[in-house]
Amino acid sequence: MTTTNSPFGRALCAMITPFTDEGALDLAGAQRLAERLVSEGCDGLVLSGTTGESPTTTDEEKARLVRAVREAVGERASVLAGVGTFDTRHTVELALAAEKAGADGLLVVSPYYSRPPQDALEAHFREIADASGLPLVVYDIPGRTGVRIEPDTMLRLAEHPRIVAVKDCSYDFMAAQKVISRTELAYYAGCEEHNLALYAVGGAGYISTVANAVPAQLRAVLDAFDAGETTKAARLQQRAMPLIELMMSAGLPGTVTAKALLNELGLPAGPVRAPLRPAGREVTDGLLTAYRSLMD
Repeated sequence: MTTTNSPFGRALCAMITPFTDEGALDLAGAQRLAERLVSEGCDGLVLSGTTGESPTTTDEEKARLVRAVREAVGERASVLAGVGTFDTRHTVELALAAEKAGADGLLVVSPYYSRPPQDALEAHFREIADASGLPLVVYDIPGRTGVRIEPDTMLRLAEHPRIVAVKDCSYDFMAAQKVISRTELAYYAGCEEHNLALYAVGGAGYISTVANAVPAQLRAVLDAFDAGETTKAARLQQRAMPLIELMMSAGLPGTVTAKALLNELGLPAGPVRAPLRPAGREVTDGLLTAYRSLMD
């Protein structure tokens, strides 16, 4: 059985932000989706991340979403708020608003586009961690931000008492294990194909876009591993891979594929906001086929 430190639980969903057909924030839909995700095995929900279309939601919408989901799930699951931007001052403002709205923690992506050097990255995360009383998850996804958080920077950040976890999309397994072995940081897989692999070497679990559609099936992988059924865990991970590949590697953002599938399943999702565009019929049919195969 794992003894991994998992401060927000093991199975976390990077939740989509439901919109109405007219493109407005659908708080009732968000509450219904959150309730479903928690009832089917999610320990935590991450709101207003990339999957939650944070670049195109307002500060007010972000705070309202936290309050609505907190009301829906109560204390049955952790609620994390994505507050990362390319502006340290704005990120601090969002962090304070998320704390006031009832979040349990913050997800902070490294500043994107401006590509700050490592000392500036470290200062950015420290300033945000100092600003509120909430624990912070550092989100390392250089493929989107244009800059990675180097392992030595992560080791220094781990010294801060409120920097407690990492969402890892670095695709650098060596670096992840280096930090895991030398710190108390909880490492969450941010790429679904790494869910089991990272967990097996001491990761905390995952923060998953695919979990919007199949929360129980992804959690079952970790449950099997914790039960000592490693062969079963590997088989369950492999069984989920066709859907994971279609949702995350089909040339479309995971937000687009997740909403396409949820809409087909009659679950709260709605449209994506521009500049994103909805998935076409061929992609959507493929997602539905892979989903049904996994559920059989």
